[in-house]
Amino acid sequence: MNKLQILVVEDDPPVRNLITTTLKAHEYRYITAADGSEAIAQASACNPDVVLLDLGLPDIDGVDVIRKLRTWSTVPIIVISARSEESDMIGALDSGADDYLTKPFSVEELLARLRVTVRRILMMQGNAAANSSQFINGALKVDYAAGCAYLDGEELHLTPIEYKLLCLMCQNVGKVLTHTFITQKIWGNSWDSTVASLRVFMATLRKKIEPSPDSPTFIQTHIGVGYRMLKVE
Repeated sequence: MNKLQILVVEDDPPVRNLITTTLKAHEYRYITAADGSEAIAQASACNPDVVLLDLGLPDIDGVDVIRKLRTWSTVPIIVISARSEESDMIGALDSGADDYLTKPFSVEELLARLRVTVRRILMMQGNAAANSSQFINGALKVDYAAGCAYLDGEELHLTPIEYKLLCLMCQNVGKVLTHTFITQKIWGNSWDSTVASLRVFMATLRKKIEPSPDSPTFIQTHIGVGYRMLKVE
């Protein structure tokens, strides 16, 4: 039995049953909530490891649930929603969601997103246990204490902005970071001109860390939304 517990927040019984049946078949423990108020109460009482959250809830909008949870919890939140507009995705991610899956979805894709999130949880737990000042992801290594990054043992010559970007991505491995989130963390604002600068710096960073920039290994682009640092097996 998988030790992680999943909170499934979905008001549509057929969809909720599909998700819980899938989780049960793959030995995940789960609890359910049919509306936002129950979701917040369950999250507080049961302290789940992951939340699967629908946005179209009958009492509270799912984005407001995310904001409420983020006032006291860092639990990974995967949104599962019929809202497929970029603005909806960006709004949920900027509010604190970790990933976004649109309906209709395949159970294989749901399980893949869940595996990515679980790996991120386990890696964070391992880092905390080791109290490590280093991040290692395949051939990429970042030594936070020394302020240096390495690829295949060779030191990378990064600009200060490139290094800050790399650290931000590494510290959120597996999570989609929106343009707004990144620019606010790096430059303190999200002006359109700064987003354009982000794309330039991200392109130069990729040239230095990616074995093949046209087929990235480490940093994945989510068009119109942002970027994700992939966990390399």
